[in-house]
Amino acid sequence: MSDRESMTYDVVIVGAGPAGLSAAIRLKQINPDLGVCVLEKGSEVGAHILSGAVIDPKALDELLPDWRDLDSPLTVPVTDNQHWVLTPTKKYPLPHFAMPPFMNNKGTYTVSLGNLCRWLAGQAENLGVEIFPGFAAAEILWNDDGSVKGVATGDMGVARDGEFKPDHMPGMELHAKYTFFAEGVRGHLSKELIALHGLAADSQPQVYGLGIKELWDIDPEKHVPGRVIHTQGWPLDDAVGGGFLYHQANNQVALGFVTGLGYKNPYISPFEEFQRWKQHPEIRAIIEGGRRVSYGARAINEGGYQAIPKLTFAGGALIGCSAGFVNVPRIKGTHTAMKSGMLAAEAAAEAIAAGREADELVAYGEALHASWIVKELKTVRNAEPALAKFGALAGTLYAGFDMWAHHIGITLPWTFKHHRDNEGMWRKDMVKPIDYPKPDGKISFDRLSSVFLSNTNHEEDQPVHLTLKDASVPVDVNLALYDAPEQRYCPAGVYEIVGQEVDEPRLQINAQNCVHCKTCDIKDPTQNIRWVVPEGGGGPNYPNM
Repeated sequence: MSDRESMTYDVVIVGAGPAGLSAAIRLKQINPDLGVCVLEKGSEVGAHILSGAVIDPKALDELLPDWRDLDSPLTVPVTDNQHWVLTPTKKYPLPHFAMPPFMNNKGTYTVSLGNLCRWLAGQAENLGVEIFPGFAAAEILWNDDGSVKGVATGDMGVARDGEFKPDHMPGMELHAKYTFFAEGVRGHLSKELIALHGLAADSQPQVYGLGIKELWDIDPEKHVPGRVIHTQGWPLDDAVGGGFLYHQANNQVALGFVTGLGYKNPYISPFEEFQRWKQHPEIRAIIEGGRRVSYGARAINEGGYQAIPKLTFAGGALIGCSAGFVNVPRIKGTHTAMKSGMLAAEAAAEAIAAGREADELVAYGEALHASWIVKELKTVRNAEPALAKFGALAGTLYAGFDMWAHHIGITLPWTFKHHRDNEGMWRKDMVKPIDYPKPDGKISFDRLSSVFLSNTNHEEDQPVHLTLKDASVPVDVNLALYDAPEQRYCPAGVYEIVGQEVDEPRLQINAQNCVHCKTCDIKDPTQNIRWVVPEGGGGPNYPNM
């Protein structure tokens, strides 16, 4: 018997992101008497939320049709949409007529996704949803028949050696008729469920990009509210990806860079590619003289339609980026995540009203595959794998052809496949190290000063949440074959090889720096690194990201 206390709800939702909060609101809209609880591992709602973000309000219009009258943070409509192809010194704007119409940003808004989630949380609480920030879901609970019973939060006050500290508090069990997993990209419980139930057996592997973002205060004379710029091309060579720069409210710009994690060269550093990108004359001209105020990083689902796993299992469902509904060419996933949460909520409310508990919400999967989510993702399903297959230039041309064909009503009969991001990395003897320029402290910066701006904090004396399946692999495999790529793909300086000067190399894990981006869990060549949830409330604390 567990000595943990328990609470019982109709629905427990793991994660207070757009999907989880939309599900909670929809449940209460359908039946105000339903008991709904949302767990959030961040210190507050929005603390771990990071996105560009340009929001398509399509799902929000369905969820809260009067949102414009509810003091929402969506106040800056996109007024100017630009797409640049960069060379080392120049830009070449792509004309709008060359882009499929659904790629434009008409009717969208640029906003802090964290602030949108904070606002959604307020709407949910007004309806009676209970939200518990600072409590990380650490364990799945099971009924005797193998269905999901709920989740347990992690213990608080456990020392690094596993001993209980004086302030130790055992975790809480939250039981539910249905549990929704809305953890975001590469959620650790969602990953466990996908593996345990074989949910990805009939889908392509999920693939990812690493998005690194900064928020800058810039010269008001350079600020154009609602201007949205996307770039591709330079500086990437052996990888695919691109940059973004969004003029948001209060003379701020959100800018960032996404590097596809399928790259082969072990010497690529997504963080350093971002710093190089900012030095492009056209980007530098916008931010020069400004002040960097925040930094963060997060992995992004890029697998699209063919990587959607089976969404349901007895007692629960995957929603939002735990399943992966990002429209990569549009660089948008908030509206699809929200809609998935709404559809899951409708299926669960119907099941509970019919007296069913902990069965499989088949209706949710059916509704999602009949929805505009899948229609939208089918249209762009070949765009991302085309870039990986053909390279940036040919892949872009093919993707445009494919999407234009869909636009005029021609559905091409093939669907490209994905390859796992951790596979196929080149050995270090096949390539030369990349000589990245040193930061200037004005436009480009080092990782540790960047992590400082993310407000990342973990209780130092707690179990390390970045674990190794085999402690010998980092030196015997990763260092020997690939020159320890974890030192470069991590955007927070978590992984260091120390002791090489005395011929005693070992991997040092600076877990306190971790911004919860999940890149290590995705990109490690042997999948030896396992990300598990730290003590609740730890990690970044993004104020306006």
